[in-house]
Amino acid sequence: MPMYKVRPFHSAGGEVLAEHLPTCMYRLPSLHRRPSSAASPPPQEEVDPSLEALESHQEEILKRLYELKSVVDGLSKMIQTPDADFDVTNIIQTDECPPLTTNGADLDLMLGKDYGALKDIVINANPSLPPLSLLVLHSLLCERYKILSAVHTHSSVKSVPENLLKCFGEQTKKQLRHEYQLGFTLIWKDVPKPQMKFSIQTMCPIEGEGNIARFLFSLFGQKYNAVTSTLIDSWVDTAIFQLKEGSSKEKGAVLRSMNAALGKTPWLVGNELTVADIVAWCALQQTGSANAAPANVQKWMKSCENLAPFSSVMKLLK
Repeated sequence: MPMYKVRPFHSAGGEVLAEHLPTCMYRLPSLHRRPSSAASPPPQEEVDPSLEALESHQEEILKRLYELKSVVDGLSKMIQTPDADFDVTNIIQTDECPPLTTNGADLDLMLGKDYGALKDIVINANPSLPPLSLLVLHSLLCERYKILSAVHTHSSVKSVPENLLKCFGEQTKKQLRHEYQLGFTLIWKDVPKPQMKFSIQTMCPIEGEGNIARFLFSLFGQKYNAVTSTLIDSWVDTAIFQLKEGSSKEKGAVLRSMNAALGKTPWLVGNELTVADIVAWCALQQTGSANAAPANVQKWMKSCENLAPFSSVMKLLK
């Protein structure tokens, strides 16, 4: 006797007794049928206003980029033509700047207002290679401002020559600290390169003789156009990295470039003394290349030495 009894699917005549299964799992309306005329059109999607603003902003940026590309293409074509090789001497000569003997600039605008405290520039330098350009700039600043100067020796240095200890001369004026406009402290210290700070608490040091010279010369308040400023920076870097630290071949190339520039103007950049002249003159003195300099360079060096700040530094070299 069977355990389970199942109704047969087929009768004796072959007729299917079970119900027919569906041909598909889910029934959906046909998408190929055309909607009736009474049916409403599908609703249109709303455009996000922020998306429209983003597309408009993108189109504006692409338009500006295209305009800038057109300008750059035009400039590149102009530079590649022979007419673009003009002499910048005329531009430099028309760049009139006040001489260094005018009234002092506003130190509060350049160094920041510090109530109740003297603005004190502190420089660390190695006595084995004294930064002559900074000493020249100190003398020039003393002609412009009331400066409280001081020289100290760090414990990392065993001995300092007497002339370097007195590089600022004898400080005979005895005035109260608040009566000075600027403090200038030089510390002879065992450092790889000169370091400067004028705000001990909030400022990271400025390193390198050329960078410090640029900062000190900016205290004179001189204003230059873009061409002149670029040439000054170029001569300062050339004097430090090629004339002072370069090979003999590089030094010869720099002297030839200086001779050509000084054949057009009395100073390296235009008709006025700049920091480029100070750094270059000191580099020539430290490297011993002054005697082998061409004629225009020799004449320029004599013009520098006729100025009191340069002549005072000459005493340190003897």
